[in-house]
Amino acid sequence: MHITKYIPNTITCLNLSSGCFATVSALQGNLGAAIAWIIIAAIFDFSDGLAARLLKAYSPLGKELDSLSDIVSFGVAPGMSLYVLLEAAASSLGCGGIQWLAYLAFAIPVFSGLRLAKFNIDDRQTTSFIGMPVPAHALLWGSLSYALQPLIASNALCILVACLAASLLTSYLLVSEIPMFSMKVKTLKWKGNELRYLLVCCGILFIVLFGFLGIAGSILLYIILSLINNNLKTK
Repeated sequence: MHITKYIPNTITCLNLSSGCFATVSALQGNLGAAIAWIIIAAIFDFSDGLAARLLKAYSPLGKELDSLSDIVSFGVAPGMSLYVLLEAAASSLGCGGIQWLAYLAFAIPVFSGLRLAKFNIDDRQTTSFIGMPVPAHALLWGSLSYALQPLIASNALCILVACLAASLLTSYLLVSEIPMFSMKVKTLKWKGNELRYLLVCCGILFIVLFGFLGIAGSILLYIILSLINNNLKTK
């Protein structure tokens, strides 16, 4: 039995391990490490599919393992990061009765699970996505949680209200019927990849200018570009 058969699943397991490390980091209040591990998990998530295609090592086990890993890395980990942020914001306000609001952060893993289950049985998503992909959603909330953590002392109420509302909205995007383009490319030519190249260039610029917060900006740009692209296609 050739060892290359196991390479994609090994990479997927590294994705899962990274998600576990991200979750533990969030629980310890280290949201910088949490988003770093989520980024690493996203790299492994992209690489396992690439390895499977190059090595022709597809398997039903790999498909199931990928979804189970993603729910940890891109569902539980960002949900825990947001929970830590919201719990700290609620505590900062000195109102013990509202700390339960932080538990609404776990809408992220719930809707991420729904999204992954929907993706596995939807044959319309072979070349693009319907609804927001879970890695993008995880990167959005992992980076936002880290960027907003130092601002809790002076902006606790705004952070609590805005993040609660936004997290419920983006959780809905996970299971929505809104088409969103994929970052997978078949060719490096400009034609057909205009949105991908624009997103990558802007993402690099955002990260250089704003650090981890630039990741959140890149994901918001991804959503906007997908909506514009859909609008142009319907005209």
